[in-house]
Amino acid sequence: MSAYEALAGVYDALTGDVGYEKRADYIEKLFLKSRVSVHTVLDLACGTGSMTALLTERGYELIAVDESPDMLAAAREKAADLTGEPPVFLNQSMEALDLYGTVDAAICCLDSLNYLAGPREVQKTFQRLHLFISPGGLLVFDINSAAMLRELDGQVFLDEQEDVYCVWRPEFEKRSRVCTYWMDIFTKRPDGAWERSVEQHRQKAYEVEELRAWLLEAGFTHIRTYGDCRMSAPREGEKRIYFSAIRGK
Repeated sequence: MSAYEALAGVYDALTGDVGYEKRADYIEKLFLKSRVSVHTVLDLACGTGSMTALLTERGYELIAVDESPDMLAAAREKAADLTGEPPVFLNQSMEALDLYGTVDAAICCLDSLNYLAGPREVQKTFQRLHLFISPGGLLVFDINSAAMLRELDGQVFLDEQEDVYCVWRPEFEKRSRVCTYWMDIFTKRPDGAWERSVEQHRQKAYEVEELRAWLLEAGFTHIRTYGDCRMSAPREGEKRIYFSAIRGK
């Protein structure tokens, strides 16, 4: 089964502890810190659209992009009753981003960048973002740190809700720096029986300095890194690292 085909329907149930409101607050703090006037926002790899919905309700005009049709369908459904300007949804990959115009800011949340398979894909994504962020505009994204992905190797995790049960097993390959997640997803059917789906996800470990170099190559400046939802630099062994960068004029 392709990635996210089964997960899309249960993603929100399994990520109830993400703290989207807190993360939306943090992103707005980065908007303010950058001194960029932000109204139009690209939510790249928007998933089921939780951040898209929150920022729309806060008065921003959103373009939401995701490669998974299943995740995008869930995002569209979530946005049906929002107040404010309805988001525009586009089914695109990160490295093939193609907008109709520019945006004031782009965000890429919850380690979506780690899903890019290698340096070339990341470089292409930064180049496309540079093309569609207005001169002087802002890019904000976060990654699972290399340290975190290495620590996941060999562990087993359980996520359990009333009608959903997920077992996932990460394996980290040192040479390729790729963490593979094997996911068994059990969903309860109306007749009470459980249905099993199996998915495989991969995340690539990227170091801060190589991402910084690729951002500079793409034309971004004022590149800063932060700890998880903090306004200070990442600590040693930080699990999630935020980046902000300004699109050069």
